[in-house]
Amino acid sequence: MALKAEIRMAASLIRLHFHDCFVNGCDASVLLDGADSEKLSISNANSARGFEVVDTIKAAVESACPGVVSCADILTLAARESVYMTGGPMWRVALGRKDGLVANQSSANNLPSPFEPLDAIIAKFQAVGLNVTDVVALSGAHTFRQAKCDLFRNRLFNFTGQGSPDATLETTLLSDLRTVCPIGGNGNVTAPLDRNSTDVFDNNYFKNLLQGKGLLSSDQILFSSDLAVNTTKRLVEAYSQSQSLFFRDFTCSMIRMGGIMNPINGSSGEVRKNCRVINN
Repeated sequence: MALKAEIRMAASLIRLHFHDCFVNGCDASVLLDGADSEKLSISNANSARGFEVVDTIKAAVESACPGVVSCADILTLAARESVYMTGGPMWRVALGRKDGLVANQSSANNLPSPFEPLDAIIAKFQAVGLNVTDVVALSGAHTFRQAKCDLFRNRLFNFTGQGSPDATLETTLLSDLRTVCPIGGNGNVTAPLDRNSTDVFDNNYFKNLLQGKGLLSSDQILFSSDLAVNTTKRLVEAYSQSQSLFFRDFTCSMIRMGGIMNPINGSSGEVRKNCRVINN
């Protein structure tokens, strides 16, 4: 079991599913190799993980039932199991996706970024048919996973351009993170997105935001930004108080995300034999 070997893989598989569905719909385009692959995009290069896990699952499925189960369905199911096996909810996954024939590196370069303001992030969700509730609920997947220093160091020292850190970052966490990610340090060093329960799927992520302990700027702005007052703050507060409500909305959002842009089905697309390349 991949998760028994490395529990962090659960978060990596959820992230792969998210990055797949936001580009061309949930068609496993993120799994394709090649010079123009989504793997080499700004959002995925040197950070996306879990490809070998999907390869292993695909090989086992092909051995038992060749040509039937798509890589897109495998990735969707792997994300669901990753949530459930780390303490999160279970839901029924609609199946029947086909695998796409092309990658879209340019779109992968434009995935929601931890450096963007809240209005830009909301707009990117709305562009693929998702809403503000989906923004907050799906951000809750940051209840586990690690993030590299390069993704949040801007908050630690010169966030304002005048030598000051991000004022919304809790002071003890700020001090700790400056030790982990000093100026000029290795940008690939990681810190947990949710240090209270690093390997468990729960609602502690939202409790952290109320205390100024969101790691990424894109996390904390869900509670602390001016725009949040009339958009996302209420949901953060509600999820911090009710894990069952978070689980319910997260489940609905994952199902909606799994249907972004009507994933390829019917006569379009194919069931890849190897998730990394289209069939000959």
